Amino acid sequence: MSRFVDGRAIARTINQQTALELAKLQDDGVVPTLAVVVPTDDQDTAAYVRSLSRTAERLGITCLVDTLDNPSDADLARRLAELSADDSVHGIICQTPLPPGISLVRAASFITPTKDVDGANPVSLGSVTAGLDEGFAPATASAVVEILRHEGIEVAGRRVVILGRSNIVGKPAAMLLVALHATVTICHSRSKDIAAICQDADIIVAATGTPHLVDATYVRQGAVVIDVGTTVTPEGNLVGDVNTEDVAQVASVVTPVPGGVGPVTTALLMRNAVTAARNLTRSPQR
Repeated sequence: MSRFVDGRAIARTINQQTALELAKLQDDGVVPTLAVVVPTDDQDTAAYVRSLSRTAERLGITCLVDTLDNPSDADLARRLAELSADDSVHGIICQTPLPPGISLVRAASFITPTKDVDGANPVSLGSVTAGLDEGFAPATASAVVEILRHEGIEVAGRRVVILGRSNIVGKPAAMLLVALHATVTICHSRSKDIAAICQDADIIVAATGTPHLVDATYVRQGAVVIDVGTTVTPEGNLVGDVNTEDVAQVASVVTPVPGGVGPVTTALLMRNAVTAARNLTRSPQR
């Protein structure tokens, strides 16, 4: 049977460290401010943003939720640019999904990289690809690496298969793992015989948004399975990309949904917001 990762416990450890850094800023009279731009009325997004706001409040971070009514491409870009120019705002997140016809890559290009705490700006993504320790990597991709580190799972020299090639998880997770000397394969919707590819993996990262895609036939004995997927069922339950009960019979480590990658992602966003505030308030130029 698998060992299940307690993402909430990992998040508590990160939040404790963040609180120490936050206290230093508060001693200097600085309260980090995180702006979350919500461009649609998606109910799943609304629930997530409420959770994000509660976590920020508990830590002592000001969270400004800026809800827009299905803005045009130009309106969204204008608002993100305004927040980027606002010295009272230290971190900015543009929440997905976006209105039809709007690209996250384009929208995020209007978030200045120093405030891009979820690593969505093409400049931030380029830094990840180049292996530069500058700016912020996408928080969910970083959460994958953080979980592996926390669980003491060796990455160097290991074979990793990532299911999904999005700019917010699949691609940046691949680059972060390559930087740690893993051998990485990315599978996507046009990949052939994905199960067979996964069977050769030491670590599988599932980030497709397809509920229960990964079952025991994908996983070799003793592999590690990180489930990034989150889908809300018609009954209101949250499920991942992994059939956890089935996979737990063969994998050595599995992240559950909920309670796995999600809490760690939120904790890393809070840490990034505090880091951004520290960097911006100590920088001679904004």
